[in-house]
Amino acid sequence: MVTCDDPVLDDPVGRSLHGRHARFARRLGRATAYLPGVATFCAVSADADAAAWADLARLLGPGGFADMFSSPATPPPDWEPVFSLEGRQMIRPGGGRPGHSRPGTDAEVVELGAGSVPEMLDLVARTEPGPFRPRTHELGTYLGIRVNGTLVAMGGERLRPSGWTEISAVCTAPEARGRGHAARLVGELVARIAARGERPFLHVAEANTGAIALYERLGFETRRHVTFRGFRTP
Repeated sequence: MVTCDDPVLDDPVGRSLHGRHARFARRLGRATAYLPGVATFCAVSADADAAAWADLARLLGPGGFADMFSSPATPPPDWEPVFSLEGRQMIRPGGGRPGHSRPGTDAEVVELGAGSVPEMLDLVARTEPGPFRPRTHELGTYLGIRVNGTLVAMGGERLRPSGWTEISAVCTAPEARGRGHAARLVGELVARIAARGERPFLHVAEANTGAIALYERLGFETRRHVTFRGFRTP
């Protein structure tokens, strides 16, 4: 496990919403959340008191979904647990493009924008890489690989705490796996992030051993283990 003491990585959602993603935020008191069409994540401080949780409950509304992502903050007992998933946060200590990330293929790497959203949502529904909404692509650069015009793989930039950019939504259609598409996309994203003077990080489910092995081959190391949690407000 690699040591990195940058505190912004301990609260990537909150640091993003109060920083470079402020334009995508909705706020009430000490609670923040992404706009519904952008992302599901919300945030309070790790030591949130009853008033902060009340702010978040009002912000999300009765029966609202509170996706706490990797926050260790625990809501009041009357908040209904929705899911809990073990995972890890990984960072890449080295700079530049990872080795073995650009296999020789005839696939086309393209930037994906608003016009590609239906295809992106379809690919996400087929592969389930994690939360992705119609406006998630606005959070950063999203890249895709097309084969004969069909989108078969994608990945992009999501959370943006100061000095860092999260790589997210890396997925490949079942019929196109085993061809190095994910490695190629991650390598391109790492290179773009490094060119801006930032550092890449990502989150992955502990059960997704194939993805963890891929990221380790590309130079990522585990910074900490996390638990992804979601709750329903009273």
